[in-house]
Amino acid sequence: MTLGITQSVALLGLDGSVVTIEVDIADGIPMYSLLGLPDAALSESRDRVRAALINTNESWPNRKVTVSLSPAWLPKSGSSFDLSIALAILISQGSIAQEPLADVLILGELALDGKIRPVRGVLPALIAAYKSGIKRAFVPQENFAEASLMTQMQVIGFNSLADVLRFLRTGEIAIAPQLQLAAEEDSNQLDFADVAGQHAARFAAEVAASGGHHLLLIGPPGAGKTMIASRLPSILPALNIDEALEVTAVHSIAGTLGNRAPLSRIAPIVSPHHSASRVALVGGGSTAIKPGACSLAHHGVLFIDEAPECANGVLDALRQPLESGTITIARSVGSLTFPAQFLLVLAANPCPCGKFTGRGRACTCSSVQVRRYLGKLSGPLMDRIDMRVQVEPVTRVEMSQTELGESSAVIAARVLAARKKAKDRFKGDPWSLNSEIPSRALRTTYKPERSAMNFLHDELDKERLTARGLHKIIRLSWTLADLNGNAIPQLADVKRAYQLREGAEL
Repeated sequence: MTLGITQSVALLGLDGSVVTIEVDIADGIPMYSLLGLPDAALSESRDRVRAALINTNESWPNRKVTVSLSPAWLPKSGSSFDLSIALAILISQGSIAQEPLADVLILGELALDGKIRPVRGVLPALIAAYKSGIKRAFVPQENFAEASLMTQMQVIGFNSLADVLRFLRTGEIAIAPQLQLAAEEDSNQLDFADVAGQHAARFAAEVAASGGHHLLLIGPPGAGKTMIASRLPSILPALNIDEALEVTAVHSIAGTLGNRAPLSRIAPIVSPHHSASRVALVGGGSTAIKPGACSLAHHGVLFIDEAPECANGVLDALRQPLESGTITIARSVGSLTFPAQFLLVLAANPCPCGKFTGRGRACTCSSVQVRRYLGKLSGPLMDRIDMRVQVEPVTRVEMSQTELGESSAVIAARVLAARKKAKDRFKGDPWSLNSEIPSRALRTTYKPERSAMNFLHDELDKERLTARGLHKIIRLSWTLADLNGNAIPQLADVKRAYQLREGAEL
C-alpha cells in the first residue's frame, strides 16, 4: 500500500491552518471517499480532479480511493485543494515520488482540461504556511504576483497540471516573470485641483486625512460632495509595506484583488451603494464568511453617498468597527475577526428635495420632513462622526475662475508633515494618529491648554456635549494644532474643532 501525502491550507478569515491531504488507494469496489468536513465546492473536486488527470494523460485509479483532509475537525471550503489532491493521488499510484513534495504548500483549482485556475486567499495562505515552517509553495501562475510578495518563501507558479508533473519528473520549469516590488503609482488618480471653491469642505478633508477623523458632508446635489470624498486617497500618506500586504490579504480573501495591484501603496477607497445590505457592509455569509466593505476599506476610505437613504440599521452596524478598528462576525460555522480601520466619509442631502440651503433656494420640504430625513442618521452613529461640514453650491464666480485650487500633492505634503508631528509625539505609545488617542490619555498626558479645557467643560455642563463628543473635539484639536504648528491645542484650535464637530460655519 502506498500513501500519498501533500499539504494545503484552510483559511478562516485572514488566519489559516495547514491541512494535510492523505490519499489511500486500496482494493475494493471503485469509489471515491472525501473525509474531513468538506463543503460543496470541495466535495465536487472528485470530478474536476478525475477529468484533469485523464486529460493530462494520467491514469485514474479504478479502485477504492480514500482522501482524508486533516485535521478532520476543521471545516474546509473552496476549490484550492484540487491540485494537492491530484498530486497526492499520483503519489499513491506511484506515478510521481513523494520526496519532492515534502514540506511544499500546494494551491490551485483544476479545470477539466488540466489548467490551473487562480484561487482566493493565496497571500494569507502562504503566511500561515510560513508560520508552520513551510518554505516552498506551488501556486497558479495567475496568483504568482500576489504570492511573490511573500519573499521569505520559494514560490513557483504553474499554468497546468502537466507543467507541475514535468517539473517534478525532470526539473524543467517555465521562466517565471520577475515581480516588480516597487510601489505602483496611479497616474490617473483624481486631484483636488479639479474641485472649484468649497474651501471649508477641502479643509475638512485635509483635517480628516491628517488625523484619521470621520467626516459628514451635507449639501445639495451637484455641490461637490462626491468629488471631495473620492479625492481623499490622493492626499492620504502612502501605505507602508506591512499595511500594503495587509490590504492585499483582505482583498485576496474577498476575491477583489483584481481591482488593485498586489503591492499598491495607494490607500483604498470603497464606495458601496446606499442600497447595500448589512452583510455587504460589514461582511458575513451563510457558508463561507467573507469580509465586507468596511474591511475592504482597511487603511483607506469608506465612502457612503446618500447616507440617509440606507436601510434602517445598516449604518449602525458600523458603530463597533468605528470604535475598535476590527469587525467580528459570528455565524453558525464559526466566528471571524477582520481588520476594519478606515476613515468613514458620509454624504447627505440637506433634505429630501435637496434644495434646503443657506442661500434661500426654493425648498419644497416642510421642517418636519427635513428633521425626519436627517434623523435617519442615528444619534449614536452621529456621535462617532468627528466633523459635520456644510457644502454650499458652487457660485458662478468660483466656476469661472481660471486658476485651479491647490493640488493634491500640495495638500498631501501638509498632511504628511502633520502626521509626522503626531508620530513623533506618540513615540513609545501604541498608537500613531490623533484619532486613536485613548480617553485616559486625553485626560492626563494629552490635555489642551487650561482655557481650552475650561471652554469644553462649560459646554459639557450645559449638556451641549457628550463625554464622547468632548474626547472627539480634543482629538480633533490636536490635529488642528499640528496643522497650525502649535505644540499643544490652543483655545482657538479647540473652538474651531468644536465648530467642525457641530457643523457650524467656519
